[in-house]
Amino acid sequence: MPLDVVDLRSFYHSPLGDVTRRLVGRILRQRFSNCAGLSVVGIGYATPYLGVYKPEALRVLAFMPAEQGVVNWPSSGLSSSALVETHMMPLPDACVDRVLIIHALEGTEHPHELLAEIWRILTPGGRVLIVAPSRSGLWARLDTTPFGHGQPYSRSQLHQLMRETWFSPTHWSEALYAPPFKTRMLLRSTLAIERIGAFLSLPGAGITVVEAMKQLYRPIMQRRQERAQQRWAPVFRPNVISPSVRE
Repeated sequence: MPLDVVDLRSFYHSPLGDVTRRLVGRILRQRFSNCAGLSVVGIGYATPYLGVYKPEALRVLAFMPAEQGVVNWPSSGLSSSALVETHMMPLPDACVDRVLIIHALEGTEHPHELLAEIWRILTPGGRVLIVAPSRSGLWARLDTTPFGHGQPYSRSQLHQLMRETWFSPTHWSEALYAPPFKTRMLLRSTLAIERIGAFLSLPGAGITVVEAMKQLYRPIMQRRQERAQQRWAPVFRPNVISPSVRE
C-alpha cells in the first residue's frame, strides 16, 4: 500500500529527506544526463527529482498513484502532476522516452501490471530508472523513511521482474549507505559515508537503482498468443446458446 502523499512530502521537507534527495538525485542525473527534446514521466512520488529535467526536456509529467494522493507540481505555473491508475495511464502507446519510478514499485500490489503499462507508453529504445528499497539494507527495516514501507527487493528479484516484463537491465547502482538516523552529526558525515560505501561496494545500501531498456521482440509473440486465444474463445450472449468451439 503506497504511503500518503502528505507523509512523502513531509519527509522530503526534512533534513534527512533533503540529504536523500541529493544523494539519490545525483545517481539519477548521471543516468539520465541529457533529456533535451525528450518526454520524461515520473511515477510514484518523483517530484523531488524531476525539477532538474524541466529546463531541457520537451515535457515532464508527474503521475501519482490513486492510492497515494496527488500534490500540485510544480509549485508555480501550470500543473504537470496528475492522479492516475498506474495500470491504465492516460497516455497513448510509445509516447514517452524516459520514465523514473520512485516510491511506486514497493507500494504496488501488482508490480507486473505497473511495468507492463510502462512498457506500453515507452518509445522503442526508451529507458526506465527504478529506485527500490534494498532487501538487505537498514532503510527497508525501519519505518522512519518512505523506503521502510512496502515490499523491498533484492537485485535478483529486480532482475527477474525485469525479464518477466520485457525489460533489459543495462546498469545497476546502489545508494544510501549511511543509516537513516536524524542526528545532526550523522547527517553531516553522510556524504563521506556515501563515497566510501560506493567506492568499496559495501553491502547494506538502502536502495537499489536499476536502469533498463524496453525490449521489442517478446511482447509481439505474447500479443499473437493473446489474439489467437481470443479468436478461439467462446462468446456468450444472454438467452442464446452459443455453438461449441472446436479444439
